[in-house]
Amino acid sequence: MWGSLSIPFGDGFDLMEKKLQIDPGFQEFHQYCVREGFPFNVISAGLKPILQRTLDIFLGEKEASSIEIVANDLKAPGGIPWKPVWRDNTASGHDKAASVNKARTKAQEECEPDEIPLIVFIGDGVSDLAAAREADVLFARRGLRLEKYCLEHGIPYTPFDTFADVKRDVEAISLEDQKKTGGVGKPVRYNPRANMWRRISSKEAVPTLMATATPTRDEKMALWPDYFSEPVQTQIESTIQE
Repeated sequence: MWGSLSIPFGDGFDLMEKKLQIDPGFQEFHQYCVREGFPFNVISAGLKPILQRTLDIFLGEKEASSIEIVANDLKAPGGIPWKPVWRDNTASGHDKAASVNKARTKAQEECEPDEIPLIVFIGDGVSDLAAAREADVLFARRGLRLEKYCLEHGIPYTPFDTFADVKRDVEAISLEDQKKTGGVGKPVRYNPRANMWRRISSKEAVPTLMATATPTRDEKMALWPDYFSEPVQTQIESTIQE
C-alpha cells in the first residue's frame, strides 16, 4: 500500500488526517502519567512520521514531544513513492516484545540498584500479540484481537474500552501497591515470568511504572507489504525505551 502512494508525505497526511481518530481519554491518561513521573512510550507497528504528526495534532507539539515513539520509519518522508523502513523482519516490521524488553532494561538502568520497574502495556491489535506476555500489567481493548488472543491462551489481562478505564485502573494499581507494600519491595502486580531474570536483593526497592500504548484504534494504518520495504540494518537503538 505505502509504496503505491504517489503524492508527497504532507499531502498524503492531509488526506489521512480527515479520517484520524484518537481515544478521547488518551490525553488525560498521558497527562496523569506525566504528573506521576511515569515514563510513557508509544510502541507501534505503524510509521513514526504519521504517529508523530498525529500526536502533534491531538495533543499539541509541546505535550507530544514528551512521548517517545518506537515505530517503523519512513525513508525520505517527502519523497515519492513512500518507502517504509522496518525495524526488523517480523510480519509487522516491529517485534513489540523486543521493544518492551528493551524498555524494561532501560527502565532498570535508570532505577536505583534495588528499584524494580513495573511495566504496563496497553494494546489491541495483531501486532500486540507478541508483547502480551512481556508486561507486568496488560490492558487489552475489549472485543479486539489482543483480548481474543489472551482468552485463547489464558494470559491474564484487564479489558478496557477507553483510556479513561486505563487511567482509573492504573490509579487503583498504584494505590493498591502503596497500601500493601508502602511503595517498597516487590510490586504487587509483579509478573514472575516477565521478571524471572531479575533478583531482588533489598527491601528498599521502589517500583516504577512505565506505560506503553498505541493511540489509534487497532492501528488502522499498520499495513506491511514487504515488496517495497527496506529493513533497518542495525539493531534496536539502545536509547529507545510499549
